Amino acid sequence: MVRILRPFARAVTYTRWLHLFMAVVWPAMWWYIFDEFLAWSTAIVLLACAGLVPAMRTVEGFQARLLLLAHGDDSGDTEIVTSPSSTWGDRGRTSLWLELRLFLGCGVGFLTVHLPMLAEDLARTAQGGSPDRATFIQVPGHHWWYALLAPLPVIALAAVVVGAGALITVMARRLLGPSPAERLAAMEERTERLLERTRIARELHDSIGHALTVAVVQAGAARAAGDPAFTDRALDAIEETGRAALEDLERVLGILRESDRPVSSRPTLIDADRLLESARASGAKVDAELTGAVDTLPGPVSREGYRILQESLTNVLRHAGAVPVRVRIAVAEGTLGLEVRNPLTAEIPGPGRGSGLRGIRERAALLGGSAQTGPDQGDWQVHVELPLR
Repeated sequence: MVRILRPFARAVTYTRWLHLFMAVVWPAMWWYIFDEFLAWSTAIVLLACAGLVPAMRTVEGFQARLLLLAHGDDSGDTEIVTSPSSTWGDRGRTSLWLELRLFLGCGVGFLTVHLPMLAEDLARTAQGGSPDRATFIQVPGHHWWYALLAPLPVIALAAVVVGAGALITVMARRLLGPSPAERLAAMEERTERLLERTRIARELHDSIGHALTVAVVQAGAARAAGDPAFTDRALDAIEETGRAALEDLERVLGILRESDRPVSSRPTLIDADRLLESARASGAKVDAELTGAVDTLPGPVSREGYRILQESLTNVLRHAGAVPVRVRIAVAEGTLGLEVRNPLTAEIPGPGRGSGLRGIRERAALLGGSAQTGPDQGDWQVHVELPLR
């Protein structure tokens, strides 16, 4: 019983009822002024034409969201659209929606008026009175047991209101919902947002992780050295690396706060000297070799190459410490080659472990390149090749 009565405790049941009534108000007014056939045929033609107007889908979409969906139902943002019709298919569905809403509204409106009248007639005839001639069902005779049937039209009306409300909501989701092209565009937009979130997380991991690694290594080395001059250099390196990390953090947070804000310039391989000097200041003996014109690299390749180099040097400092490091950056024949090698130590993680190494492989794959990480001839290597086109 509670389950049966629950819909009548929800406001959306009555707003759906109102939505159906609103569809027949102006045709009903015409019916009282003009000929019945002329009024309804004109309404049908006008609605079919109105559905071809692109803005009509916006109007109907807002109205359907407001009156047909329950409060707090966020699915309406995706199931019922409010953008203007962009194709003839959208216009046709809007016209069909208007026509079906009119017919369903007419049926519900008719029953809303006459079912209570029928219940009244049953009660009147049970008491010996005469039925109302305006009722669409005339009750013959005078029988006391008509009083037992009087509640049935009211119950039927309640079922009509709930059922028609559910039906018009389903129709709205089908006919005012997004087209296949709009669904594809929405899916692509969600995918782009997920990729952007993944990229931002990777950016923070690489930038902040590198800064914290340098700071930890520098602080440990300064404590172990006990040399004031070395301590000053270590503090300078920590300050510079921390400042760069704060700039990256502020840039990323700015993007998160303002989605329409243009992305400021991210570091590229042109700034690789900053990474190399930071690694040298942390005690690593970096031997760097650059061949080719780095400044001619495409922006995405140069930016991702910088992050790959940053993560590679961070892994060396984190797991191997102050060891000799060979860095090779080569731009030739439509490919960017980047290799970082250092002596293999027991602390180096194996292939496939660690979010940093996984991030390197993901960055390379995103640009159609390849990345190899792991032991090689007594060294730990990171070898990446990125196509320039």
